[in-house]
Amino acid sequence: MNQQIGNAAGQVWQALHAKGELSLAQLKKATRLNSPLIEWAVGWLAREEKLVILPDPAKRASFRLRLK
Repeated sequence: MNQQIGNAAGQVWQALHAKGELSLAQLKKATRLNSPLIEWAVGWLAREEKLVILPDPAKRASFRLRLK
């Protein structure tokens, strides 16, 4: 399972590198990853301090992600 999460984290990193700041919904669309795998991948990258997680001003209960 760690390998799957690691691979998903690589896909998330590549999508953010190519497209810049994205919402979680946009990231799901860009990577075609499903829950909970995408959330685990985001957590993996956040734990490694590779992401910046920001509140989404357009949506109160949402956030945006970008690489550090």
